[in-house]
Amino acid sequence: MTCMPDHPIEMSLSPGHEIEVAVEKPAAGGRMIARHDGRVILVLGAIPGERVVASVERVEKRLAFAVVTRVTSRSADRREGAIEPLCGGCLFAHIAYPRQVALKGEIIGDAFARIGRVPLGRAVGVLASQEHGYRMRARFHVSNGRAGFFREGTHELCDAGVTGQLTPAALHAVEACRAALADAACDPSSIELSENIAGDQRSMHVELRNGSPAVSDALRAAAGAAGLTGCTARGGDGHLVWAGDPVVSDPLAVLASGRATSGQLGRHPASFFQANRYLLPDLVRCVIDRVPAEGDVLDLYAGVGLFSVALAATGRERIIAVEGDPMSGADLRRNAAPFANTVRVVLGRVEDALSERLPGGTIVVDPPRTGISREAMAAITHAEAGRIIYISCDPPTMARDARRLLDAGYRLGSLEGFDLFPNTPHVEVVGTFEKG
Repeated sequence: MTCMPDHPIEMSLSPGHEIEVAVEKPAAGGRMIARHDGRVILVLGAIPGERVVASVERVEKRLAFAVVTRVTSRSADRREGAIEPLCGGCLFAHIAYPRQVALKGEIIGDAFARIGRVPLGRAVGVLASQEHGYRMRARFHVSNGRAGFFREGTHELCDAGVTGQLTPAALHAVEACRAALADAACDPSSIELSENIAGDQRSMHVELRNGSPAVSDALRAAAGAAGLTGCTARGGDGHLVWAGDPVVSDPLAVLASGRATSGQLGRHPASFFQANRYLLPDLVRCVIDRVPAEGDVLDLYAGVGLFSVALAATGRERIIAVEGDPMSGADLRRNAAPFANTVRVVLGRVEDALSERLPGGTIVVDPPRTGISREAMAAITHAEAGRIIYISCDPPTMARDARRLLDAGYRLGSLEGFDLFPNTPHVEVVGTFEKG
């Protein structure tokens, strides 16, 4: 007589194995959570509420990664289209846009509850964007006479045009730049595009695989062919070459949603800047409205001065802006120059610059995706600012840092999302933390 086990035996999974699962909820990073025989399955191409058949890609000890091969119970929010989901910035393109926005609110809430141990008790609102033509910045990889995006997890090029993220004019300019460089026997590995909000100014930065004595002439030809304000390039020797004036700029009145009346904010193509032309003024206004009219302001990871210079243009005083990247720092200095009486620029690591004490003041912090380092966090909490405004492009690291701020005596006052990256799993978050 054969004895049956009290519990079902867990089936072994291996790459290529197909499983049918019920999709539960979104996970940070673009996949959805399902379960199979006690193991968490992170599924690509699914929507919560669906039943799907998925092919296993890889298996780890307690979870596996899989991709949808067939939908057996379809969500009403599933949409079909020509967009290739693995072409840069399209992992959510199969989901109707209103549902995308709702899922991003869930991702923020889950990160704060699970990682930050901060149950929010309410849905996080996420401001929606237009889906197409939103990108002002993009990096194109160049190979075999083509410029495009990489497919997720590969170095294979895909057509950036089908993603709808860039305007036709921007795509045409990138191709004109690439072709002009090829005609001059220059071999670019990447082309970085930067536009202003209106799309009437455009510059590019080119990384070259080779050097050429005639690279300056090639850049001038490329800038002319692509209709650029200017262009920069760096070859294998590490030298930076310029052609024209490679700066694009926006009126501070536009960036600050009318709260400023004059001034410009410019940046080079290699400097960091937010990419969504439709929601950028809303993001800046959100930060401005959360900074008290009086008191010191410390802007950390200030970039080219998006927040610090906009705050100065609206009449705020006693602002310190800290930036460590040399190119962004140079743009910050130039942008802050008209406000020299109100903005002090500090170039260097945030961890080295945090000696200011701001009792009752405000810290604005917009760190990289990795969040705030432990060293910087210790200095931030030591500064004893009355308010901290945290801008983040990564809910999990922000939730981790939120826990540290709460443990240091702050409380979470507000939390808002901005969908700066439609059709992707990414979302920008602004949180306000109050002392006491």
